[in-house]
Amino acid sequence: MPNSLSLLDGLIIVVYFLLMVGVGVFFSKRNNSSAQFTTASGRIPGWALGLSFYATFLSAITFLGDPGKSFGSNWNPFVFSLSMPFAAYVSARFFVPFYREQKVVSAYSHLEERFGAWARTYAMLCFIMTQLARMGTIFYGVALMLNALTGYGMHWIILTLGCCIIVYTVMGGMEAVIWTEVVQAIIKTLGALLILGIVLSQVKFSTIVSTGWQEHKFSLGSFKPDFFQSSFWVVFLYGFFINLTNFGIDQNYIQRYHTARNIQDASRSIWLCVVYYLPVSMLFFFIGTALYVYYQQQPDLILELKQQVALEKGLDFNALQPADYGDKVLPFFIKTQIPTGFLGLLMAALLSAAMSTMSSGMNSSATVFLQDIYQRYFNPQASPEQQLRVLRTATIVMGCLGMAFGLGMIGVKSLLDAWWKMAGLFASGMLGLFLLGFLNKRVGEQAAKIAAILGLILIFWLSFRDYFPVQWQSPFDSKLTVVLGTLIIVGVGILAQSMFKVKNAKGS
Repeated sequence: MPNSLSLLDGLIIVVYFLLMVGVGVFFSKRNNSSAQFTTASGRIPGWALGLSFYATFLSAITFLGDPGKSFGSNWNPFVFSLSMPFAAYVSARFFVPFYREQKVVSAYSHLEERFGAWARTYAMLCFIMTQLARMGTIFYGVALMLNALTGYGMHWIILTLGCCIIVYTVMGGMEAVIWTEVVQAIIKTLGALLILGIVLSQVKFSTIVSTGWQEHKFSLGSFKPDFFQSSFWVVFLYGFFINLTNFGIDQNYIQRYHTARNIQDASRSIWLCVVYYLPVSMLFFFIGTALYVYYQQQPDLILELKQQVALEKGLDFNALQPADYGDKVLPFFIKTQIPTGFLGLLMAALLSAAMSTMSSGMNSSATVFLQDIYQRYFNPQASPEQQLRVLRTATIVMGCLGMAFGLGMIGVKSLLDAWWKMAGLFASGMLGLFLLGFLNKRVGEQAAKIAAILGLILIFWLSFRDYFPVQWQSPFDSKLTVVLGTLIIVGVGILAQSMFKVKNAKGS
């Protein structure tokens, strides 16, 4: 093993990989139908489903992005987590019963019933792009960590990791995904606690709190109603709408509602996810602040990382700011401060953070392809064998595309910022259409089309504001893309339907 990984650490990682592939082999014997592959035949207990959701949230983006942001700035992104209970209430109260009663695995088939085939196709494409963006971000995050620890090229890391995930996802289906996520949730939580314990063994808790408080590292952002920068309310609104997208319209989650034994278990799993994720999310932000204080006390220990970043980015070493290397701080700390054996366990935790999210993303994307494309347009009467073959092929294709996205992200400045921007871009349209159809049963296809077109224009303007002339740029913080995009689609759709109603009344 080059650089930091000892033989023992390397063996731990290899054993972890083999175990995950072994789980896929074990569950592959049960996959004799598309229902088993996509919903585990509805026999997953609520507690396991809750851990599965938690494992999906606790991805490599959390592992690296959260400490990176709190190290480089403050706790403003933590407000995203604080919005989760509000989105969970809406989803558990309204959305879970809606999907379970429909008994349709696809999250987007009802959009066709409401607005036509175009709405279903549009939402499905938005979902697939969101999944590819998520997988690409996570691939890049893991490659960033493993590159720092082993010296292996990021391209090879992404390709190797991707192939392993594809194998056990293709073989085991959704049941394998969920039960491996249960194990991965436990491993990831223990990994986070291990990191915190090692940090606290080198810097006092009271010192972290006092220094962080003095330098405003615990700030959640301005509480003023300011929507032109990343204030508390901007992140809260962003988090609420993104989490509403996750729990309410994301096939990745909707599909797993159908794996639960009943509606109560499916609804309970959402709340279990919130209960698990909130404190652990706080833990990762605290780790970032702790590392800031640790390296402030011992600046010589981080000189190597700063020199490396300055060289890579062509920046003046003396002008480097913590935000310039925030995402690389935790990998650097693990590389230089974690003892042999523990390093392998932490790497297994990080890999599990990546594998859980990507495997469920591949499976749900394959399900969407089968039901919303293949069976909708090509072969409605596909046999069980054909459906299973399409699911497995689509899983492989989605895995390869996810790897391509990851390769394309190499070099981004902030892992968390990159993911948030892409999530807002792709989530806005499908959430807006879903809420428009869900909240107002009178809105018809023509009104929905007008709303979607105007919404797309607004989303494009907000997302790519830096490419417009200064006088045409949006003044709003880019995180409001999902908020404003969703609201404009819902608002315009209802208004357009009212206008059609008035016009028809006059015509009659």
